[in-house]
Amino acid sequence: MIESGTHAPDVPPAVFDGPPGTALRLERPDQRIADYVSEYYVHDSDNPNLLGAIEWAMPGSANLRLFFGDRPYNVWMASRAFKPVPVAALYGPTSRASRFETFGGATVGMNITAPGWARLIRKPAHQFRDRIVPIAEAIPGDFSARLFAALAASDKGPEIKGVLDAFFLEELGPPNPDEPMIRRIMALLVDETVDSLAEIAAKVDLTAQQLRTLSLRYFGFPPKRLLRRARFLRSLLRMYAAGGEADYSLRSHSYFDVSHFLRDAEEFLGMTPRRFMAMQTPYLRHLLTARQAVFGVPTQSLLSIGEDPSTSE
Repeated sequence: MIESGTHAPDVPPAVFDGPPGTALRLERPDQRIADYVSEYYVHDSDNPNLLGAIEWAMPGSANLRLFFGDRPYNVWMASRAFKPVPVAALYGPTSRASRFETFGGATVGMNITAPGWARLIRKPAHQFRDRIVPIAEAIPGDFSARLFAALAASDKGPEIKGVLDAFFLEELGPPNPDEPMIRRIMALLVDETVDSLAEIAAKVDLTAQQLRTLSLRYFGFPPKRLLRRARFLRSLLRMYAAGGEADYSLRSHSYFDVSHFLRDAEEFLGMTPRRFMAMQTPYLRHLLTARQAVFGVPTQSLLSIGEDPSTSE
């Protein structure tokens, strides 16, 4: 297996002591890249008892994931099945928790922010939402092959940060003219005092239709849905951090009542938070703990916008 850990300073090694037969690596990208690719991660497993293991991932932003192993994994997003997942895959922005069936091997992943999508991918994000496709379908040319080759030649552990920093510093290209507006929208999407589409449009001086067009192009979903997803994830992550059974009193103050919160849970999880948290998800819990230690927030890969939406209320 790979060597678990991180190059981030002052992170206790014990943070990466996860389930037996598994390894995890989390890295902060170079500061010149972090606005576009917010996180590097590696998941690895070689425990025969984990063949066919089921794990879950929460909804969030786009990712690139490259698999190195004998048998690729399978993913279900609601009623959609991706069996098997391409070895070099783009995960579009997601609005539903995903169920993974794994068979060992290492997966190297990168979280792509909305500005990163603007720099790297010419096609609109909404074309790929809640989908998994070969990277080459979204980024034409030899980008996918070169990324796979660079990672295959590495140890997929401590070398990953340097390999990916060098790769993306070459690949990001010139700024997209929409980047300033994308960043303004991002800041408002994670501001829990912002409750409505009209409020965002007014603050960025766009019409509702202009805002919707930009949101679909770079975030994959309309702004109202992104606001609801961020609000729900803030609530759910607070419940995870508290431990034990899901405490619905920790939901965001902008929910009218528990039934309002549970409607969002059905949409974004497909089940109640209590049922979700009662399931055996040791790797997800380990990942959230390690992400808190490395990035200071547990939701970095969910929103991929570079600031903590989980602690403000």
